[in-house]
Amino acid sequence: MKQFIDALYEQLDKKKERIIKIREELHAHAEESFKEQWTAQYILDFYKDLDCEVKSSVGNGYGIVVTIDSLKPGKTLALRADFDALPIKEETNLPFASKTEAMHACGHDGHTAYLLVLAETLIELKDQFSGEIIILHQNAEEASPGGAKSMIEAGCLEGVDNVIGMHFMSNMPVGTINYHIGNAQTGRDNFHLTIHGQGGHASSPHSANDTIVAASYFVMSVQTIISRRLNPFDVGSITIGNFNGVGANNAINGKVVLGGDVRSIAPETSQKIEEEIRNKVKGIEATFGVTCDLDYIHDYPVLYNDPDITEFAIRAIQSHPFDELKGIHAVSPQPPSEDFAYYAQKVPSTFLWIGCQSEDQEKHPAFPHHHPKFYMDEGALIVAAKGMAAIVATYLEENNIK
Repeated sequence: MKQFIDALYEQLDKKKERIIKIREELHAHAEESFKEQWTAQYILDFYKDLDCEVKSSVGNGYGIVVTIDSLKPGKTLALRADFDALPIKEETNLPFASKTEAMHACGHDGHTAYLLVLAETLIELKDQFSGEIIILHQNAEEASPGGAKSMIEAGCLEGVDNVIGMHFMSNMPVGTINYHIGNAQTGRDNFHLTIHGQGGHASSPHSANDTIVAASYFVMSVQTIISRRLNPFDVGSITIGNFNGVGANNAINGKVVLGGDVRSIAPETSQKIEEEIRNKVKGIEATFGVTCDLDYIHDYPVLYNDPDITEFAIRAIQSHPFDELKGIHAVSPQPPSEDFAYYAQKVPSTFLWIGCQSEDQEKHPAFPHHHPKFYMDEGALIVAAKGMAAIVATYLEENNIK
């Protein structure tokens, strides 16, 4: 196994600048979820002369599944990278800044770049391992319903034993690999609430039924679910992201539409929050004499990192350290939601976080993900590539009989 890992590391070192170049090219051509036509073609062109099987348009969009078969018995490990961007106008002034109205403000360009080159290297060295590697280039992670669920429904996990994913994190130092066992990222729900009342003249509120007042009460009241209805040791959040009650100053509005986002770190908490929101809706109907239409949508589930495969992945990296690795850390669960959670519901999986926060905070301050000035230290790319290489090599060596 040491010979295989050494060969992987050696080849990745030679291709380090190429990974960066690919990342910057993808960054400059950022595309929103479900619109990733150029990006998907770039990925397909990358593989066209390589010895592997490629399936395109897998699932509900531009998903791509690549099979690297050693033709020798062994387990099947899937590696996943998403490749969509966000509808954000970039403000970084980088020489490779996005030329489109979208932006890679979450690092998916980096995910794709490191995994493309790692996949190429695994193809070149496939005579040195047993088993099969599946590369999941997933579309549309950012926008519900996401790409993962439909790719699974299309069969991308057939025969797969485990899935490994990685995500660059701007709140973690470059050079670090970070993990959490168990519930690792929040589940996400969202809802749309339409409140119907009776419009009227502002001078005669008694003859109308004011939906602005009812909606405002709902906005304030719903926050008490977190502070008064959840166990203090449970984690949840409710955000009212939009409030559409536009009208004239001297008119009472007969209709208001609200949109909300719910996050939780346990399915039971999600169920509790939904139950309480429905109670609040019934309450404002009774209190204000309005009628309500509530559309409550369960979106990405809680991401669960299987203990065994997570501990295995960390042990694999610890057993094969490399120069760019500055630390491996157990960290707290992370607030964002991730549709990688769908893979983890099907087979034991783990999702690791690769630090990409620049050491030079004066030159490159750490902006959060989804910010127009999001910055990723490109030193993180080789850390991800070698970290995943260590996991793959160890996995295929230790699980070579299926």
